[in-house]
Amino acid sequence: MRLIFAAMSHDHDHHHHHDHDHSELSETELRVRALETILTEKGYVEPAALDAIIQAYEIKIGPHNGARVVAKAWTDPAFKKALLEDGSKAIGTLGHVSRVGDHLVVVENTPARHNMVVCTLCSCYPWEMLGLPPVWYKAAPYRSRAVKDPRGVLADFDVTLPKDIEIRVWDSTAETRFLVLPMRPEGTEGWSEEQLAELVTRDSMIGTGFPRKPGAPS
Repeated sequence: MRLIFAAMSHDHDHHHHHDHDHSELSETELRVRALETILTEKGYVEPAALDAIIQAYEIKIGPHNGARVVAKAWTDPAFKKALLEDGSKAIGTLGHVSRVGDHLVVVENTPARHNMVVCTLCSCYPWEMLGLPPVWYKAAPYRSRAVKDPRGVLADFDVTLPKDIEIRVWDSTAETRFLVLPMRPEGTEGWSEEQLAELVTRDSMIGTGFPRKPGAPS
């Protein structure tokens, strides 16, 4: 197995303005609730507005935008080529525009290479494509082990790869986010983009999972 850690440079002073979460989840939850309380009590934001934002990312956006992008890449060779050349520009043609100014890089899984995404300093993540990040993506054990022992981390997610497959780990920054283009499942010839999108999982676009197999429960 070849392991390549594709680290994009981090500038602590200028490039990472995201929350550097070095705390346990329970502490994070307390801080979030405290912030929500302050914002609502001072009248800066309505509780309903917070709920609407959370619901939008969890349900309406979720991983659905990314899934549609992946499905189109599986069925449209020209779009796939454009996506791999310039992810942000390609998804812009579909009406998706990043609200935080980050650049999206799409990396393709192949029979010889498996890609995996991490953010070693905080939790930079393509929200517009994947919705809310999973709890484990922000956790220190994932951030450190993904670099040191990616095969072991993948095994924790029940992802077992042959030893001759190269694993490449991509480190997100405040300016550059990554999305994995997973391999199209077998047995989906002739499927529409809508049908294919139903097979695309959030974890498959992070590299810690695979798309669903045809006929598998959603």
